[in-house]
Parts: sequence; C-alpha cells; structure tokens
Amino acid sequence: MKAIAVLTSGGDSPGMNAGIRATVRTALTSGLSVFGIRRGYQGLIEDDMIPLKSTDVSNILQRGGTILHSARSEEFRTSGGRIKAAENLKSRGIEGLVIFGGDGSFRGANDLQLEHSIRVVGAPATIDNDIWGSDFTIGFDTAVNTALEAIDKVRDTAAAHDRLFIVEVMGRYAGFIALEVGIGAGAEEILIPETVTDIPTICRKLTERYKGGRTSSILVVAEGDEAGNAYEIAEKIEKHSGIKSHVTILGHVQRGGNPTAADRMLATKLGYGAVKALLDDAAPCMVGVQNGVINRHPLADAWTRKKDLDKLLVQLGSGLE
Repeated sequence: MKAIAVLTSGGDSPGMNAGIRATVRTALTSGLSVFGIRRGYQGLIEDDMIPLKSTDVSNILQRGGTILHSARSEEFRTSGGRIKAAENLKSRGIEGLVIFGGDGSFRGANDLQLEHSIRVVGAPATIDNDIWGSDFTIGFDTAVNTALEAIDKVRDTAAAHDRLFIVEVMGRYAGFIALEVGIGAGAEEILIPETVTDIPTICRKLTERYKGGRTSSILVVAEGDEAGNAYEIAEKIEKHSGIKSHVTILGHVQRGGNPTAADRMLATKLGYGAVKALLDDAAPCMVGVQNGVINRHPLADAWTRKKDLDKLLVQLGSGLE
C-alpha cells in the first residue's frame, strides 16, 4: 500500500479534526501518501480530493467541525455512484480509505470494499455515542459538556422564576446524551427512547415536589423519546396536571465548539488505529477504544449489533435527584 485517503461523513462531531490530523501524520510517518476527500462521499464521487502534508493538519487539533467538510450523498447509495468513487480513488493509486462517521457511513464504505476492493476502515464519530465496539464515539464527550453547561444556566433561570423547564437534547434513537447530561445536571426526570415514559407518574412526582417546597424543576428529554419531543411532553404534562412548562431545544449547538481533551485523545487514538489496521490488511473493519485499548471489529458490527446504555447510569438516572 502506497497511498490512502481520509474523509468525514454524516453529521460533524467535535474531534473529527484531531482524527484527521492523527490519520495524516501516522500515514506519513509510515511512508504513505495521504489524500483528503472534501464533502464526504459526494466529494469522492466528484473527485474533490487534495494531497495532504503534515503542515496541512497543523493547528487543527483544537477546532470543532471538520476541515474536510461533510455532506450527505444519495448518489453514493447507488452502484453507479460507487463506481465513480472507486475510479477516482484508483486513478490516484489510493488503495485504502479511512472514514470518520457513523453506521450509515460505514455501510457505504463496506459496499465500496465488497464491490471494488478498496480497503476501508471506519472510525466511529457521532455525538450520539450509539456505535457498538467503542466505549465512546468521537464528539460525545464534547456534546455532553456543551449541553451540561447550557442546562446549568437554564437551572439558574428556572430557580429564579420558580418554573418547570423541559430541555431537549439530541438523541433520535438513543439516550446516551440525555442520560449523562440529566445525571450531571441533577435533572428531576430523564426521558429517553430506551425506557417507557410514564406521564401520569411524572406529573405526580412534580406535584409532590411542589407540595414539599420545591419551586423549580428540570426535565431532560432525548429528541427521540417514544412519548414525543419536548413540546409534546410539555403539552401532555399540562393537560394531565395543569403544570405549565418552558421548553428549551439545544439542537445543533451540541455539535459545535472546541473538542474536549477526552475527544481529542479518543480521535487521535482512532486515527492512528485506523491507519495501522490498513497497513495490517485488517480491512474492512472498524476501530474502537474499549477499556483504553484500541480494538478492531468487523465493520458490519456497527449496524448489526446494538450498543446498550450503562445499566448503572440508567438506575442512577431513574432514582436520583
């Protein structure tokens, strides 16, 4: 193997730049040429790639987002799109590809290897932390800290005005962010897709707290909770108990900002591990960090195996205030 490429795909995650940096520098010190593909798979189809040197990834470790940009690509889902992508890679002698993204990005990468023998390695980068095979995914720690800081400020306002605030965080299919943020912020209730939301019980607890002298409360809800989004939850609570609430949607602010030290370290390990996996001819695979050790897993595990919430955290989230 003489040349590899790196791309970022799907939603951006704080720490992706640290991963790009580690990939490029590990490859260069291993005697490989490196290309950066801009705008994910769409850029790959459109041949939007540039050679990268060590100086090209200087001073990006601390930056959020991704210097390579990201984009969705419907065309890459087609065999014709993947043919174009493979031709562009092969025209430059690129034999290996490192992908920072989630399970959808890894599915496309797997198809590329199966159909065109381009060796691919995935590095899990999603703030949702829902990829099996790694204790954490790139961007999760930063997203949690960003949301936690915001909720701490909301708590001040809630206390000052004796109000119930419902704060919605990201997590369309998984409650990892909501669970850690809710526990860290001391939320009175945490609503996540993995557990059943009992509106009458929540209303009863809120009423009892107010009777006991509590004047404000914070509820944290994952956007994908089965009972609805924050506005729908607020409407149901008011209809059932008469308690009015104020809703705060944190939204995409959770994706931005400088990555935490934990995300920088994780991304650096995964970028290094991805290049080593290519050199060891371990592709297709995904690299993850478990108990501090870089491991390799079949790429398909990213979408065929379900990552469960920490049972202790679920217990703490349902029993502590």
